[in-house]
Amino acid sequence: MIGMIVTGLLCFIIGGALAYIVFRYVAKSKYNAILTEAETEAEVIKQKKLLEVKEKFLNKKSELEKEVAIRNKKIQQAEHKLKQREIAINRRHEEAKRKNTEVDAIKENLEKQLSIIEEKQEELVAIQIQQREKLEEISGLSAIEARDHLVESLKEEAKTQAQSFINDIVDDAKMTANREAKRIVVQSIQRVATETAIENSVTVFHIESDEIKGRIIGREGRNIRALEAATGVEIIVDDTPEAIVLSAFDPVRREIARLALHQLVLDGRIHPARIEEVVAKVKKQIDEEIIETGKRTTIDLGIHGLHPELIRIVGKMKYRSSYGQNLLQHSRETANLCAVMASELGLNPKKAKRAGLLHDIGKVPDEEPELPHALLGMKIAEKYKEKADVCNAIGSHHDEIEMTSLLAPIVQVCDAISGARPGARREIVEAYIKRLNDLEQLALSYPGVVKTYAIQAGRELRVIVGADSIDDKETERLSNEIAQKIQDDMTYPGQVKITVIRETRSVSYAK
Repeated sequence: MIGMIVTGLLCFIIGGALAYIVFRYVAKSKYNAILTEAETEAEVIKQKKLLEVKEKFLNKKSELEKEVAIRNKKIQQAEHKLKQREIAINRRHEEAKRKNTEVDAIKENLEKQLSIIEEKQEELVAIQIQQREKLEEISGLSAIEARDHLVESLKEEAKTQAQSFINDIVDDAKMTANREAKRIVVQSIQRVATETAIENSVTVFHIESDEIKGRIIGREGRNIRALEAATGVEIIVDDTPEAIVLSAFDPVRREIARLALHQLVLDGRIHPARIEEVVAKVKKQIDEEIIETGKRTTIDLGIHGLHPELIRIVGKMKYRSSYGQNLLQHSRETANLCAVMASELGLNPKKAKRAGLLHDIGKVPDEEPELPHALLGMKIAEKYKEKADVCNAIGSHHDEIEMTSLLAPIVQVCDAISGARPGARREIVEAYIKRLNDLEQLALSYPGVVKTYAIQAGRELRVIVGADSIDDKETERLSNEIAQKIQDDMTYPGQVKITVIRETRSVSYAK
């Protein structure tokens, strides 16, 4: 039994040794095979990389060769151009040498000809001297004396003939000019027909019943006082049936008062606060209407490119009058006359029409500096970049400045034609309006005065002062000062009542 165990152990040991030997042999052979295979793959990879590097090298080499070829080609082209230029320069140099040779030959020839001419001139001078001496011996006069006698005789003859021609030309020009001027003026007047309208200083406001008069007057007259203070218009409510008279020299004020009354009567709510609100709204409406009137006027006349402020001034002409003649109508008529005359005389009719429309803009501004309206209008036109000839025509149409363009006399003549027609103007109205305006401006010059209104045809002047700048005692002193100033500086019929109004208002809002 023990022998079998020993034998088994020996067999196991021998078998394990044999198995180890076999395993080691097999593992070594596999290792050698793997190593061989790795070396083979490494050699293949190495060959591939070498081929890639060689290919890249060849590509770079070909690219460099191409670049070198291109550069060589450019260098050859540049050398060829340089050779061509050198050949051209050499050719020009040779031509210049040849031309210089020809010029030298021509110069030499000219010098010879000049010397011949000088010799001939000397001979001619000698011959002239001999002839002059012979003439002096024959006539018994020196050459200077003979020349003076001849010049004097020619002068007298020329003066006589020239004077005759001048007289003929002047006579013909006078006849032609008078006839042509009359034709142009008559034709211009015939082609421009304008209706004549005389403006008054009152507007009649019609109402449906006399009951509305009481509502307009208000309790203790507070409504009518508020309306007069807000508009500067005297409102006359008398026994005239279904009518209220609005009196003011300024047409804009009368129109504002008329429209405000119309809205108040339609609305039915008539009280001081509502009156001020409606008057402010109507003033804004009138301003918009003024601008619209100016735009429509410029479009009708075909005048373009006017400054917006000039358009507003043109629209404001609708509410101004010149000696009783509506200023906008007068300016439109003058513009049309100027265009016709300019066309007849071969001038620019559009520019003449522009100057005719703007010639009286100096009468429109609210502020009235101590300048004639023509010069003020010229300054306004210059301010808004009108052309020099248009500005000169505006400023010189009453001869305050010298006329420097042909537009100026045309505007002056057309202004006279428009204003000189029978019934077109009324001097008394203009003087009356100027007196009322002077009254207002005089009172407005005092410190603390907010508004001034001349009413009752200039027999009363209402002065509204600021409550925060003048107290009750100073109002009486201000009234006396204004009265004394008017008495010293102005001429007026009858007497002028000065009423100074000072109001204190406290306004709060419930929120």
